[in-house]
Amino acid sequence: MMVFCVIAGGAVLLLLWAAVLYNGLVRVRNACDESWSDIDTELRRRYDLIPNLVETVKGYAAHEREVLERVVQARQAAVANHGSPNAQARDENALIDSMKRLFAVAENYPTLKADRHYLELMQELSNTEDRIARARRFYNANVRDLSNRIEVFPSNLVAGLFGFQKREFFDIEDRTVRQPPAVRV
Repeated sequence: MMVFCVIAGGAVLLLLWAAVLYNGLVRVRNACDESWSDIDTELRRRYDLIPNLVETVKGYAAHEREVLERVVQARQAAVANHGSPNAQARDENALIDSMKRLFAVAENYPTLKADRHYLELMQELSNTEDRIARARRFYNANVRDLSNRIEVFPSNLVAGLFGFQKREFFDIEDRTVRQPPAVRV
């Protein structure tokens, strides 16, 4: 009878231990999902600002059609992407490159750079870029935590048993969309 109690107690402890590890993995996986959703929200915010910015620049620089079209195409590709973080990062990098070209065009139009609407859009875009960076850091920290739990013993046993998968980091190149500050002499 005593042997049965010891075996039953050991089995209960083993099940409790597995349940704790499983619940920890689920919490970290859900944190990854939530933080990816935060990135998606901020990216959509950026996507919503870009058409207004393009229209503002278009009013001043109508003959810069190729640059404006590249921005629109890059935005459409990024909006349409619902793939992996690596695929999203590729489209985000292309969008950022096209936005840099747009800012270079804007540099040639002092009246555009002084336009209140343009300045407000640039400020909002800058704030959005900061929010994207924070969301990206938070997501990548959650991905790191999930990877650690999937790889370390003993939680790797539970992760393998229940099919937990690693996530991709969301790594975009450090190509900020912000305009450089104007230096006045």
